[in-house]
Amino acid sequence: MSDVLPLLSRIAEGGSIADVWSLAAGFYRDLGFSRANYGFTRFLRSDGMGDPADAIFLTTGRADYAQRYFDKGFFARTPVYRWAVANVGARTWGWVKEAYDAGLLPPEEREAVEINAAMGIKAGLSVSFPGNSARSKGALSLIADPGISHAQVDEIFAAHRDAIVAVAHMMHLRIILLPQPPGERKITERQRQALEWVADGKTAQDVALLMDVSAAMVEKHLRLAREALGVETTAQAVAKAALMNLIFQRPQSLA
Repeated sequence: MSDVLPLLSRIAEGGSIADVWSLAAGFYRDLGFSRANYGFTRFLRSDGMGDPADAIFLTTGRADYAQRYFDKGFFARTPVYRWAVANVGARTWGWVKEAYDAGLLPPEEREAVEINAAMGIKAGLSVSFPGNSARSKGALSLIADPGISHAQVDEIFAAHRDAIVAVAHMMHLRIILLPQPPGERKITERQRQALEWVADGKTAQDVALLMDVSAAMVEKHLRLAREALGVETTAQAVAKAALMNLIFQRPQSLA
């Protein structure tokens, strides 16, 4: 376990989500999991992950795989995803094969297992993280490299369980403190400033003086921020921007 401590420190000091993801993915690749998927949302609903634009999706897979898996919502049909939403902890995927072979999976999950198998996704393990609210959920899935069986994944996990779980948790905890990738929720620097001043309790007139612009320009910045964040009110925009770590970030994190 001591061998992984320097890596945990580097992850904890990561200045961007891309940096943190690269460090963790490199560790898992060396263990036989070249393909990894991570997802996190602060807007979980009973019927799914909420608006995909509000979630973080990371993968080491190819672009075409990422589009199919994330953008088209295939992940939500898999038994591993449904296990992750309902549970906290780490688990290898041998149970999926057992349930499939026994005919215990519902048709949609059974089909998802078959589609994954056709893409060479068979064995692996998942880590489902505890949420800091009823609406937040994050999980990491590690896909075993071709030729690695369920039994071999169990052996790898038994030998490196503490390190695998520790790296996953440090990665997750660091990622949720960093600004989300812009995606469809990108706000400009001036919009960010306006939201921060409003969050500090300033009126539009106050913000206009502080930003050295007209009140009308402040209202424009706030309106565009609301549109970018997909909300109706400025209060909602401030709350959502704060949840997504888009405001009050240190310059290093915004770089």
